[in-house]
Amino acid sequence: MKIRKILVAQPEPINPKSPYFDLAKKYNLKIDFKPFILVEGVASKDFRHQKINILDFTAVIFTSKTGIDHFFRICNELRIVVPDMMKYFCITENVAFYLQKYIVYRKRKIFHGKAKFQDLIDIIIKHKEDKFFVPLSEPHNAEIPDLLDKNGIKYTIGTMYKTISSHFTNLAEFDYDILVFYSPSGIKSLKENFPDFVQGEIKIAAFGPTTASAVEQEGLRLDINAPNPKAPSMTMALDFFLKEHNKNLK
Repeated sequence: MKIRKILVAQPEPINPKSPYFDLAKKYNLKIDFKPFILVEGVASKDFRHQKINILDFTAVIFTSKTGIDHFFRICNELRIVVPDMMKYFCITENVAFYLQKYIVYRKRKIFHGKAKFQDLIDIIIKHKEDKFFVPLSEPHNAEIPDLLDKNGIKYTIGTMYKTISSHFTNLAEFDYDILVFYSPSGIKSLKENFPDFVQGEIKIAAFGPTTASAVEQEGLRLDINAPNPKAPSMTMALDFFLKEHNKNLK
């Protein structure tokens, strides 16, 4: 079966040089972008009810750019001036660079992992004396508190935003050849929107171990997994898969 249409469960890239557009041109594909989840920020008055004082912490752990946006939004709304000595631990270098939107990057103590939270834990362990604040969504990945507990890290999780499933009332025909997911919430949304979904020949791609696990837990087949040793990004994993897939069609 020739791959013609791909659905990516994320907003359409603003950057016209996105690798997804290169992929579409290279393989003559139609790629649609439809977020399967919506992010809603927690109101500052509701955050107050969590009885968390951000100034009690000496370090913040960020697992996403969304976490960074809502952390600084809440700080701004509550008129909290984050001290210059605050340390920032980010899951990837890309997420770490995003901090430049809010702070003078070169003047701060910033650390980052490679892709998995386990990579970041290895760095966090070297700073066990710090008190960590972890802004997360509701619901969030249980792996994060589990690993922090296992390694004896002093931390507090604060809910600063929530993820909810999108509703696809306008998808008359769900005729995609590949579905690309970046979070377990996206898999949950798929099942909520299409309870009778039968995978059949449809390929499912997942970014990150927790998303891959969610695919399998729902009894679906995982066909494309990123990051992996050959492909650190999803677009590279898709490129590799399409190259092999098309080769087998000849």
